[in-house]
Amino acid sequence: MYDTHALRAAFARHLSAMYGTEVPAYNTLVDTSTAVNTDHLTAHPGTAERLGTIDRVTAERHGAIRVGTARELARVAQIFAALGMEPVGFYDLRGDAATSLPIVSTAFRPTTPEALALNPFRVFTSVLVTDDRRYFDADLQEELDAFLASRELFPDPVVELAAKAEAEGGLEDDEAERFLREATACFELTTEPVDRAWYQRLAAISGVAADIGGVPRTHINHLTPRVLDIDDLYVRMTEQGITMIDEIQGPPAWEGPDVLLRQTSFKALAERRRFREEDGSVVDGTLSVRFGEVEQRGIALTPAGRELYDRMVVEVDERAAGVTPEERDAIKKDVWRAHLPPTEDGLEEQGLAFFEWKVVDGEVVRTPIVYEDFLPRSAAGIFASNLDDAGSRDTTLEGSQRDEHWLAEAMQRTVHDPMALYRAQSDASRKDIDR
Repeated sequence: MYDTHALRAAFARHLSAMYGTEVPAYNTLVDTSTAVNTDHLTAHPGTAERLGTIDRVTAERHGAIRVGTARELARVAQIFAALGMEPVGFYDLRGDAATSLPIVSTAFRPTTPEALALNPFRVFTSVLVTDDRRYFDADLQEELDAFLASRELFPDPVVELAAKAEAEGGLEDDEAERFLREATACFELTTEPVDRAWYQRLAAISGVAADIGGVPRTHINHLTPRVLDIDDLYVRMTEQGITMIDEIQGPPAWEGPDVLLRQTSFKALAERRRFREEDGSVVDGTLSVRFGEVEQRGIALTPAGRELYDRMVVEVDERAAGVTPEERDAIKKDVWRAHLPPTEDGLEEQGLAFFEWKVVDGEVVRTPIVYEDFLPRSAAGIFASNLDDAGSRDTTLEGSQRDEHWLAEAMQRTVHDPMALYRAQSDASRKDIDR
C-alpha cells in the first residue's frame, strides 16, 4: 500500500519525469542544481545543511499550475489532498503594477515538519479572476466563463480515487498506480489544437489569462528545484547558454542570514503547439509560456519580520527606480545592511524570525525554521518576466473581491495561515524542551 506520504513522493517523481520529457532544459536545471548543492556542501560543510539536509534540499520540488474556475480549483484541491497537501496562504497577484496578473493563488503543501521532512512537495496554484473588470469586460467574461465551463481538467475517476486516498490515508498498489498515472496525465501539455483567435484575444489582456483560459487543458508551468547557492546556479546556467531572466527575485545575497525566498528562472522556451485558424484549418506554431524556475530558501520571518521586509522592499523601489538590475542588487544589499540584523542571534533578539529548539547531548540547540511558502511580488515578477508584454488593464475600474475566505469557500477546505503554522512549530519545540 502507498500511504499518503509515499503517494506524494511518487507523484513528485512521476511529475518530474513527465516534465523533463516535455521540457528538456528542466533536466539541465536539475542536474546543475544538484552539482551546485554538492559543491556548496563540500565548500561549506559546517553550514550547508543549516536549513535542511542535503538529501531533502536536493529532492525538493515545487510546481506551479493555473486553473480557471472555483470548480477546477476544488477538484485539484481534492487531488492534492490525497497527497497530504493542504492549501496554505493567499496570494493576490492582481493590482496596478506592471507585473499585475488577473489571478489569485494559494500553495498546496504538507503542513507539519514531519511531513515536510519526508517529502516537501508544493504546488503553487493560481485561479483566474474572470469578473475583475480591470481585465475583462462583461461580454468577454461571459465568453470566458462559457469556455471554462465547457472543459473538464480533472476527470471524475481520478477525483474519486483522490477522495478515497484522502479518506483512507492511501491506496492499495493497483489503485495507487492508476491514480498516479491518471493524476500525472492531468498536467501533461495537451496536443489538442489551440483556437488562435481566441488565444490572442486573451493574450492581449494577459499572457497568463491566455495560458489559463485560451487552452483546453491545464499543464505544469514550471517545476522548481531548490539550491543552496542560487547565484552560483544563475552563473552556471548562463555559461551553458541558457537565457535567464534579468535578476534574482527576493532578498539579495549578503553576509547576513538568508531570509524568506530567493527565486529566478530561465526564460520561457518556444514549444511546438497546434493552432486552429478561423477557417477551421489546423497548423503548427509555437507558444512560450513554460519556464524553469529555481529557488533558494531562507529563514521564516515573524509578522514583525515581514513588516520590516516589506518596508525594505519599498525603500529599494524608491532608491532603485530606473537603474540596472546590477545597480538594484547593490541597493538591496545596502538596505539589508542598514535594517536587518547580520546574525541569527539578532533576528531572534528582535523577534524577527521563527526558530525551534531541541535538546542535543544535554544542550538546548536553536535552529531556524525554513520558510516553506512564497512571496507574491516575486511570483508575479517571475511570471511577468516570462511574458512577451505586460498586457493591458484599466486601473480606473474596481477589482472584484477575493481573499482567503473566498478560496476556502470555493474548495470547502481550510486555507492555513502560514504564520500560524510557523508559530505552532516554534511553540511546540519550546514545550518539548520544558518537559
